Amino acid sequence: MNIVLRLAWRNLWRHARRTWLTIGAMVFSNTLLVFMISLQFGMYGLMIDNTLQVFSGHMQIQAPGYKDDQKMRQVVPKVRPLAAHLRQELGTDLVSARGWAFGLASSEERSYGIGIYGVEPEFEARVSNIPGLIAQGRYLEKEDASEIVIGETLARNLRIGVGDELTLLGSGVDGSFAAAVVNVVGIFNSGVREIDRNIAEMPLGTFQEVFYMNGAGHQVVILAPDLDQAQALQQRVEAMLPADDGLVVHGWDALQPGLRQAIQADMSSAFFMYGILVILVAFSVLNTQLMSVLERTHEFGIVMALGLRPGRLGRLVMLETAMMGFIGLLLGALCGALFTTWFTVNGFSYPGMEEMVANFNLPGRVYPRATLLTMFAGPLVVFVFTLAAATYPALRLHRLHPVEAMRTN
Repeated sequence: MNIVLRLAWRNLWRHARRTWLTIGAMVFSNTLLVFMISLQFGMYGLMIDNTLQVFSGHMQIQAPGYKDDQKMRQVVPKVRPLAAHLRQELGTDLVSARGWAFGLASSEERSYGIGIYGVEPEFEARVSNIPGLIAQGRYLEKEDASEIVIGETLARNLRIGVGDELTLLGSGVDGSFAAAVVNVVGIFNSGVREIDRNIAEMPLGTFQEVFYMNGAGHQVVILAPDLDQAQALQQRVEAMLPADDGLVVHGWDALQPGLRQAIQADMSSAFFMYGILVILVAFSVLNTQLMSVLERTHEFGIVMALGLRPGRLGRLVMLETAMMGFIGLLLGALCGALFTTWFTVNGFSYPGMEEMVANFNLPGRVYPRATLLTMFAGPLVVFVFTLAAATYPALRLHRLHPVEAMRTN
């Protein structure tokens, strides 16, 4: 076996320039794959976090069936004490209670149906980026103040501004008529028209009073410190819930099923492009090994005439390819890791990106997510396709006749 390894290594460097060009193609593709896959997963993490920070959070405590029905009577009892208990037990402020109701918002000139959220002003900014998107005025301050913040599109439709009064009409949790007059203290611009047109927020204490909630709410929103910790945190929260209330905890993928589908669709298109890159490298290896086999036809004919079987020659060609692919894998993974690590520290951005995302209260740089999977998944696929590409030159040796091969110059 030692002789075979030495022979394969020697054959590999018969044409060093051609070998290095092929290895260079592997290294380039592997470096590109490591960086692009890491950047892709980093962008998915950023997309998930930013989407969830608008309203959903990484998880929510709700009454059974509320996620699908959103009926007013499906409440979380004593929602503020529950949120306070979770903050204390979890040792984090990334927990906020909410209530939700559909109501009619009326100004002096127009009326629109909107979704009204009752929030805890002190903690809402920890789980949502809406408080940081106030374009005019200020965000909510007191728990029991008769004030509200609305989206920019809704303010334009109602033809009102900061300081104007807004009349709210709706139905209480017991089916009774609910009404209130509140002052518009802030107007936010999330950059998402549906949110800016249909959403308003008011203090949870005022919300509970207006809609006769008796201390209840509809959601306890929890944000994990990191997406990777969300599942473990969800299990802890489930263990802390009162058993007699029958409450449930929904993770982000259940709250935002469309987000996971969008990521899967994007991954499919991205992997298609990666596949094209890998196939191009495989054809480069096929060309190199096929030329190598054709150049050594006379030599192969001699050793076959001496009794060496075509199968052993084929395995020799495969071993040469494996050596070349392994070098490309190691160098490509190393270069990709170094290249990606620099961007994990400094972030990746392109001209105009920071100015564009600043309008949506989002970070201006994307940080690739470097893991063992992102570092070696691409290079390993290239290695496998490299071996597959060498299959044809290796099998071609089985059709080689010693006498005809020895006549080849």
